[in-house]
Amino acid sequence: MRRKTILWWGRFDPNYSRNSIIRKHLNDLNYKVIDFRPLVSRLGFLEAILRDIKKPDLVWVPCFRHRDILSARRWSARLNIKLLFDPLISSWDKEVHEKNRVYTQEFSDKLKKKESELFNKADIVISDTSLHADLFRKKLGLSKHKNPIVYVGAEESIFKPSSKNVSPNKKFEVLFFGSFISLHGADIIVQAANLMSDQLDVKWTLLGNGPNLKECQRLADRLPNVFFEDSISSSNLPERINQADILLGIFGNSIKAGNVIPNKVFQSLACGKTVITRTSDAYPKSLVNLDKGIIFIKSNEPEELCKIVKKIAKNPSFLLESNRYSRKIYSENFSASIIKKQLENALKLAF
Repeated sequence: MRRKTILWWGRFDPNYSRNSIIRKHLNDLNYKVIDFRPLVSRLGFLEAILRDIKKPDLVWVPCFRHRDILSARRWSARLNIKLLFDPLISSWDKEVHEKNRVYTQEFSDKLKKKESELFNKADIVISDTSLHADLFRKKLGLSKHKNPIVYVGAEESIFKPSSKNVSPNKKFEVLFFGSFISLHGADIIVQAANLMSDQLDVKWTLLGNGPNLKECQRLADRLPNVFFEDSISSSNLPERINQADILLGIFGNSIKAGNVIPNKVFQSLACGKTVITRTSDAYPKSLVNLDKGIIFIKSNEPEELCKIVKKIAKNPSFLLESNRYSRKIYSENFSASIIKKQLENALKLAF
């Protein structure tokens, strides 16, 4: 049987985790992936015609490429091909509910209406969580059958438990890594560390770069138990995760923060590391009340984060059991086989 061809359209990064994972799964499912990166997003339609791009079976616009939708839709409609969009975010949601910029209701409604029209250009819109699916349907007006869920997951070939022995003399380490956006609530982590500033046997490390980094460094000024590290490559990230004892997710209290399961949670669970993160209905209901593997606390609560870290740091046998359970959580809820099946079901809407 002929392999179906999927044309990835847009100025996307193929190495971004979401894209990399999806593309591998598509290959495993026997789809042929071809790339088209227009020089200018809004002129992609003309460029595709001039370059005589061959007709695929499906056009795929990957995450964050909202501005490529119009040209991709115009070209796919011309050839009577379905268009799939994997947005990962709503720009309206991010602008209004994460960046906390003050807009009039009228302007906010205009942003939402514009994005609604954009999303509805696609035949299929993939969501990474059930809450994003709800947002796309209820706020952006998508019909339910157009909005299947495909989790983000982790690149399992590199994100896995380590067989290396950790030095017995190393300090107990709590690790956050990320891009320091407001959704992450990294300042909450520093505040929690401040509550344990007299316990120098517990080291708090924040790794990465981003808009809120300087504010976090200011809050951590002269705290002896807080350390900052520069961003590292994704290939080196699994080893760094495995060096730490507890991994931190996100703690922001925005609406958007409650809608996502961030990359860092998938990656940390895949490495068999205990994760502490904010409560969210985006996770499978079976995980919500667990007290090991993944531990949920209220958003914007440094005192609660401090309390949990103290408790785990004093109980190495619990941490060992919790780490084993975290990998079990990943395998049973977010593994490649599960995500591949979700993707397979989503593509049934296209063919």
